[in-house]
Amino acid sequence: MDFSPTELTPAELELQAEVRDFLDAELPRGSYEPALGMGAPNDKEFSKKMAAKGWLGMALPKQYGGHDRSAVDRFIVVEELLRSGAPIGYHWVADRQTGSVINRFGTEEQRERFLPMICRGEIGFSIGMSEPDSGSDLASVSMRAERGANGWIMNGSKIWTSSAHENDFFVCLCRTSPIEDGNKHQGLSQMLVDLKSPGLEINGIPFLDGSPGFNEVVMTDVFVPDELVLGEVGMGWAQNTSELAYERGGPDRWLSTFGVLEQFLAMHEGTQLGDRAVEMLGGSIARYWGLRNLSLTVARMIDQGGAPSVESALVKEMGTRFEQDTLLKLTELVDLEPSPESASMFERMFTAATLTGPSFTIRGGTIEILRSVAAKGLRA
Repeated sequence: MDFSPTELTPAELELQAEVRDFLDAELPRGSYEPALGMGAPNDKEFSKKMAAKGWLGMALPKQYGGHDRSAVDRFIVVEELLRSGAPIGYHWVADRQTGSVINRFGTEEQRERFLPMICRGEIGFSIGMSEPDSGSDLASVSMRAERGANGWIMNGSKIWTSSAHENDFFVCLCRTSPIEDGNKHQGLSQMLVDLKSPGLEINGIPFLDGSPGFNEVVMTDVFVPDELVLGEVGMGWAQNTSELAYERGGPDRWLSTFGVLEQFLAMHEGTQLGDRAVEMLGGSIARYWGLRNLSLTVARMIDQGGAPSVESALVKEMGTRFEQDTLLKLTELVDLEPSPESASMFERMFTAATLTGPSFTIRGGTIEILRSVAAKGLRA
């Protein structure tokens, strides 16, 4: 494990300033409701504006519409978007992980079909990993894909499929051959599934406040043509593990509640904060800055050709605990009845975070799974 200290270069600081100027122009403070990190609404027009700036598909090859830029450059853009609560929902998963997975494992036809659309902000992807009866055991997949004429027939269900009701495709992990010798990791494959396919049903799972987000996706005899098999049949576990690496370690794992903290400060601007509030803010800022530097180190390692899976798992574990701890400490300071109808932006954001916050330590892998990943990696 290696977390070497690093700082932004002058060129990277220029990019940071450029993104801030863009956000000041597109999303002036007070003109919109900031989102809670990556749990942001879909705004296709905003995604297209991001693409026009060259900030989607930043690390993808230029031949497919990408920009051949570094992981650190993308880190800088993403950090500013999340800090501002920008409406990044439509392009989020495609830009963060699906594009990279298709570029690495997909066929040339798949790259030519999907990557330019991702880079233009014209297609939204969801993640099809979790299943209703699997818990944290991702390998216990029961979604089946059986061979048919020129393709595969899929049956089963996925759950916690964020934004499936709004997106276009999802990458679905499924079983294409029976378990042999008790090895659940064998016989798994990934499919690129059109979320508008006949036989595919999407059932919303609202949060406690009634807002949409999670979904159950049920597939009954859904046909997926051979050209939409992602990578090699039977190699889905290795590919999926690679995909999870893109999910962890980024700014999205410690910035979900940043806006709530910022609104708390804005609400008390010009007033003298009490000792408990000062102590809470000092501790939160210190943890925030530490996590930010660990996450930046992960991006730097990727640019240097490393595979920081253990480091990413640790950042995600610490980051999502930080997000929930921030809410807990605010709850101890603020005496109010949560209301999504409040006239106060702080109270609305605080309420939304309180009601959706339990998901933070689940998405992308539970704390227990992440600690197991880190422990196994450190023993290796």
